[in-house]
Amino acid sequence: MKTLFIKKSFLVAVAAVIALGICLGICAGFAVKEASAINPNMPTVVIDAGHGGIDNGVQGVNSKTDEADINLAIARFLKGNFTAAGFNCVMTRTNEAGLYGDTSKGFKMRDMKKRKEVIENSNADMVISVHQNSCSLPSKRGSIVFFEKSSEVSGELAANIQSELNALPQCVKPSGAMYGDYYMLKCTQSPSVIVECGFLTNPEEDKLLNDETYQRAVAYAIFKGAVSYFANK
Repeated sequence: MKTLFIKKSFLVAVAAVIALGICLGICAGFAVKEASAINPNMPTVVIDAGHGGIDNGVQGVNSKTDEADINLAIARFLKGNFTAAGFNCVMTRTNEAGLYGDTSKGFKMRDMKKRKEVIENSNADMVISVHQNSCSLPSKRGSIVFFEKSSEVSGELAANIQSELNALPQCVKPSGAMYGDYYMLKCTQSPSVIVECGFLTNPEEDKLLNDETYQRAVAYAIFKGAVSYFANK
């Protein structure tokens, strides 16, 4: 993680704009907006769209949509939010393919190691991995943000993002951020979270998570939580 000399006034201004609901063209904004150049004085956020390729993840209980496709859609909107606000942003996966190279035995670990390589090469200041959840109980629903137990900074980031997700009008039962023992949370010393945006095994959330407007709202909530974290540092 590089040492940052971020102008506090910039982050406070972005946070204030968010609080006022004036989205800088972000909330309604762009699926992906490429940054014109890397700004060494701004944080680099790595966005990891979980799964991909033959690793489809969970399927929507009614929609039969693959989790990998929803992850990528939300990740693209999230990148648009960050880049429109001036942050450096890198995606581990930019299309439907996985990162494993070939489908021989061990492809899942190769995929995760490649994601770790992207994070390390990007000199990431924050990592946000986007996923969807599943449960044998179809009534289970809601967003859950996971973080590595030993990382205080990740816990702070997770709490900020969880708060914004809980504030969404569609949130029926607010959750607290939770500890998670996952490979993607151990790839960097910088704050790192896995955001399980909802349960595709729940019919209502399956429908919501396939709706572009809701995907944008989830991405914007994640973005707001991340900006709040940076602004408080």
